[in-house]
Amino acid sequence: MKKLVVLGASAVGAAGASIALFGTGIASADSYAGQSYSDASSAAGNAGQTVEIASRVGTLPDDQCTVSRSQTAPFLQSDFVTHTSGTVQFYLNCTGAYATATQAGASLASPEGRAAKSAADEAAAEAAAQQNESDELLVAGDAPGATTPDVATG
Repeated sequence: MKKLVVLGASAVGAAGASIALFGTGIASADSYAGQSYSDASSAAGNAGQTVEIASRVGTLPDDQCTVSRSQTAPFLQSDFVTHTSGTVQFYLNCTGAYATATQAGASLASPEGRAAKSAADEAAAEAAAQQNESDELLVAGDAPGATTPDVATG
């Protein structure tokens, strides 16, 4: 029984020493994750931070990318000597909302991919319907701003 008590006390002591040496760690939410690059970089700039792109996946232009995660200074630069402050690094996802033959993105077999594809299809159908309505108005001569030709009378 004494061995069990000694082993238990030793384990508790080792855990306490580990926490004292390494700390408990601090969990914090990433306030930029999930935002578009333009929104996140504006927010970081308003907070007085300089934005760096740490990495990117995909081929879309920066303004169409989403921030996957961010890392706020202080951290070491790539030379492992220089400390940085006032900077935030963004890790960008520059793939499409859903995968196509030419663009990487979420699989159409996933719930995210199906939802994105459905939303894109609905937007395309709505745009096509508006274009058809506009074309019909032009043919009928009822388009806003359309003028009727002057007809000479008699």
